[in-house]
Amino acid sequence: MSNQSAAVNFSELVNKNKQTLARLDESPQLLLHRRDGEDLVLTTAVRAEQDRRVVSAATRMLAAMARREPGSMELLLDILPDAFPWVRFLPEPDVHAFAVELVDTMRAADSIGNSASVAQMLTAWQHSAEVHSDPELLAALTRDQEADFGPVPDPRELA
Repeated sequence: MSNQSAAVNFSELVNKNKQTLARLDESPQLLLHRRDGEDLVLTTAVRAEQDRRVVSAATRMLAAMARREPGSMELLLDILPDAFPWVRFLPEPDVHAFAVELVDTMRAADSIGNSASVAQMLTAWQHSAEVHSDPELLAALTRDQEADFGPVPDPRELA
């Protein structure tokens, strides 16, 4: 069995379902490309549950480690750049805020079995790091605009 995902078109699953599903014996998951929507990932229920349990265990261990002793937070702060290299662009107080928010969000997401909020939080912090990595962009975004540009339109109404 390969650790790599196999990729097929969704139509292949529809038209040759037995042959396509048999590929799950060789790969932990199938990436299904769709013409009219987001790609999908197909895996077995056993593998999905195994993945969920591993993420849950890692989350609980990280949360317990971060809260165990005062020195544990320093350890977490030391290892963050290894896991998230873009953290190096954040100001020191933001690195600490990111660490606290990461642990709290992972713990909360694990409690409801939905990691979407963790992914969103990581994306937001990475974008903050990207801004801090570009001095011109940072200056433009933090400069006093001296004007009120009025209410922001609801993005749902712009689509």
